[in-house]
Amino acid sequence: MEILTPEQMAAVERRAIEAGEVTGRELMARAGAGILEALDAARPGLAPGSAAVFAGPGNNGGDGFETARRLKRRGWRVRVLELGDPGERSGDDAAARADWIEAGGEAEPWEAGALAGETPELFVDALFGGGLGRPVGRELRDLGEGFAPGTVLAVDLPSGVHGADGRDMGLVRAADVTATFHRERLGHHLGAGPAATGRLHVADIGLVGCEGAGGTVRRIGRPDPAALSKAPEAHKYGHGHALILGGGVGRGGAARMAARGALRIGAGLATVGVPPAALQENAAALDAVMLRAVKDAAALEAMLEDPRLSALALGPGHGVDDRTRAMTEVALASGRPLVLDADALTVLGEDVARLARPGLVLTPHPGEFARLFPDLAEDEGDPVSRARTAAARLGGAVLVLKGPATVVASDRDGVALRSGLRAEAAPWLATAGAGDVLTGMIAGLLARGRPAFAAASEAVWLHAEAGRRLGPGLIAEDLPEALPGLLRALGA
Repeated sequence: MEILTPEQMAAVERRAIEAGEVTGRELMARAGAGILEALDAARPGLAPGSAAVFAGPGNNGGDGFETARRLKRRGWRVRVLELGDPGERSGDDAAARADWIEAGGEAEPWEAGALAGETPELFVDALFGGGLGRPVGRELRDLGEGFAPGTVLAVDLPSGVHGADGRDMGLVRAADVTATFHRERLGHHLGAGPAATGRLHVADIGLVGCEGAGGTVRRIGRPDPAALSKAPEAHKYGHGHALILGGGVGRGGAARMAARGALRIGAGLATVGVPPAALQENAAALDAVMLRAVKDAAALEAMLEDPRLSALALGPGHGVDDRTRAMTEVALASGRPLVLDADALTVLGEDVARLARPGLVLTPHPGEFARLFPDLAEDEGDPVSRARTAAARLGGAVLVLKGPATVVASDRDGVALRSGLRAEAAPWLATAGAGDVLTGMIAGLLARGRPAFAAASEAVWLHAEAGRRLGPGLIAEDLPEALPGLLRALGA
């Protein structure tokens, strides 16, 4: 499912209107019906009471007038507080306002204290939606202090949340319910959006697809279980062999967790390769995962003569030193499917030009991303556009930009997002080692032959879902152990 910016949504609507499939006023009427659907779904059986509808300029305000008219028809006592000069309205929003007046309603100017002494059961935020493109002034912030009575139902997006990147534009008040139309917006998933959106309801307003909206972001959904299942006749080498390269004495935990993630995701074999001095401590902690001494880059080259090693992962707990630097070069030159994380990203610095090859996955957190792409790190509010720009520089490589909303981007495959919105949020993944497990999961899927973009997207979803299901108190070691139950529930 695509996730749109407000501009992309406007393009979808414009194409449908220009094609004669629907009028703008019809779309607004359908939006009004969808807003009440959202209210009914979130508050079933809510009896009519008093409602305050804040109607802003443009079509979002028009949706507010349409909602007010439908609420009045249901028996609600509705006050509409209007922002801006009514004489400046035109087109569909002017028609919606006229229909509200014709139905016996009134439109009062929105002024500070307009709701003093009143406690409406329902507040409809139809001020700006996704159309707010600049920070609001002090006057609007003061007026916004009245945004808290009863159930808060936002139209399109909570006003003050930037529709394309989720920035707080200065007026954000959290909604209990947000009704949007046709497709979700990026602003629901990024920045201030997840905390402000509340329960998100996507109303069908009769539009088809996303024609005319180029560069859309796809939602990372649950993987196809057929892609994760194992054929009953296959042997272990038929499911791939993942090599996880680890660091020296005292630094092996990250590689061990990554290797366990690779095995649990379905790789037939997983081997941890560490310096000879670290063999003993790793041997004491590994059973199903195999262990090899890999002293240096030359030893890695010799090991890679075995064609059955089908994917590599490098970086977790590896150390920032000459050994890591040299082994990263060998891994890149090998042509094998490869995941680079943590210290392997740090030793690369800003030298990303040589990373433009298929089968490579980079998994930086924001700090590591800043070292790879310092010019892009300045725009902290928009991980999607940063990831898209970085992926264009990486050619065929896949970038996984980790965060509350994780972005998977490739110049060839586009951009996909795993949301941190409400029920999908997994804040318990903010714990040491969780990213190492994700690295191993991606490597395990690469070893099984999954394409890089698919492997990254599937691992991101499974990793977040495992974290969500485990919940409070999880530590990174729990994540691989949660995968069998999760895969079983998916039908893999």
